Formats: sequence, structure tokens, C-alpha cells
Amino acid sequence: MTCENHTRVTEFTLLGFTNNPDMQVSLFVLFLAIYSVTLLGNFLIVIVTSVEPTLQTPMYFFLRNLSLLEVCFTLVMVPKMLVDLVSTRKVISFVGCGTQMYFFFFFGSSECFLLSMMAYDRFVAICNPLRYPVIMNRSLCLWMAIGSWMSGVPVSMLQTAWMMALPFCGPSAVDHFFCDGPPVLKLVTEDTTTYEMQALASTLIFIMFPFSLILVSYTHIIGTILRMPSATGRRKAFSTCSSHIIVVSLFYGTASLTYLRPKSNQSPESKKLVSLSYTVITPMLNPIIYSLRNKEVKGAVKRTITRKALRKLDVL
Repeated sequence: MTCENHTRVTEFTLLGFTNNPDMQVSLFVLFLAIYSVTLLGNFLIVIVTSVEPTLQTPMYFFLRNLSLLEVCFTLVMVPKMLVDLVSTRKVISFVGCGTQMYFFFFFGSSECFLLSMMAYDRFVAICNPLRYPVIMNRSLCLWMAIGSWMSGVPVSMLQTAWMMALPFCGPSAVDHFFCDGPPVLKLVTEDTTTYEMQALASTLIFIMFPFSLILVSYTHIIGTILRMPSATGRRKAFSTCSSHIIVVSLFYGTASLTYLRPKSNQSPESKKLVSLSYTVITPMLNPIIYSLRNKEVKGAVKRTITRKALRKLDVL
């Protein structure tokens, strides 16, 4: 179908959360504070895991990549959302919408696979500790990280190119705070069954396949931990996985509520809240979770801050 007798949409209006000016200002202040904490926390993790000698291990190499992914992921949506909260004209161009959608799919898919690589790292560390340095060598870790980042390319290109090639001839108001697939798809002026079937298949592959790898890894990890004779050993082994388990639960739990729930159970308001949790809240919580539950990270953060403070004092 072409846009006969209609003008093809050239820009979209993002309806966001509310039209109440006072509420918009309050949300702007809240989300700006959250975003600032997100950037500060994730960049701190990147810096600490890069300069601290005790953190030059595969686990912290993957954690550094996760923090970089979180920064990129939030950069796709949050700045535009903040601008819209203080703007009267909340529009995004057709190309801008497609670009935002592409990078949203890209970084989201990449994070799914990176979390599965982190689970494999914990599997090797706990189930094959003597061979861990040999198996998780620098070359393998590098290729695992590259593969995780690049895994988002196929799904993001397919989903975005197909979506933006569909006819948009009618309404242009997206009932969301960014260009996510489902709310934009509602504006297409033709039957979208084929696209929806493809999107569901892609979602199952790029969300559930990595999640299945995580489940397999932790099945072996739990079995190994339970066979350990020492309670101290079991507690120590589990503590190295607890932060990752919490992060995986937050990310996959909220993503599944958005993309694997039946349409009839979703309202625009509930979808915005769930999307807000994994686009804004979870990226802020990840560095906090890893910092609070990991003594090595806490110690490294304190040492890094102390060194920087001493350097400033020396300069003064």
C-alpha cells in the first residue's frame, strides 16, 4: 500500500508521560538526577576497572563493557526525553525516529548477549577454576566482547529497515517517550501481521536464546556450588554471581513484560512505566549493585577516589 491521497509522515510527535507543565518540570528534575547518577556510576566503573591492577580480570573486563553499553543505551533515549519534558513541541523527524529505533534495538540486543557472556565467565570460574586462566584468556574475552556488541547489528538493521519502509500515512502521534517498535507500529496504515510475526521471532531469538545460555550456565553453577563441602566456599562462590543474577533478573524481567506479554494485557501507561524501568532505572542500578555487593569494586572505588583527591591536594 502507498500513501495515495495522503502525505507520508515526515515527523512524529512523542506524547511522553503527561501534558501537565508542573508535572513535566518535576519529572525533568527527577530524570535528570537519575541520568546524572547513571553516567557517574557507569563511568566510575569504567575508570576503576581500567586503572585498578587488581581488577584486570575477565569478570571486570565484561563489567566494563556492560557499563559502556549502559551509557550508550541511555544516551539513545534519555537526552531526547529530557528535552521533550521542557519543550512545547515534542517532535522527532522520521529519520531521527528510525535512528533512535535502530540504536535501541542494537544496544538492547548487544546487552542480552553480553549478559550471557558474563554468565559463561562465571560458569568457567566456578565449574573449572583450575583451567579458568587458560580458557578465559585475553583473546577469547576480546572476541566474546566484540561478538556481543556486533550481535545487535542483524536484528537492529532488519527490524528498523522493515519498520520504516512500511507506509505511515495517517496519525503521527507516538504514545510513548521514545520511538519503540510497538507504539510506532500502531501508526502503520496497512496490515502488519507479517512484520509482527518476524518481530516476535527476532525477539525470541535475541532475548530468549541468550537467556537460555544464562540458565544453562547457572544450572551448572548451582550444581557445582551445592556439591562444595565447605559452607564458606559455597557462600564465596555464590557471592561472585549474585550481582550478575540481580542485573539479569532486572533486565530480562522488565524486557519480557514489554515484548513477550499479550497485546490485550498492555496499556500505553503500563508499557511506559515498564520501559522506563529498563531504559532509565536499571542502567542506574547496575553500577550500584556491583559496587555495593562486591568488596573488590568498593575497595577499588575508594582507592581511586582517594588517589584523585590526593593529587588535587598536591596540586594545590
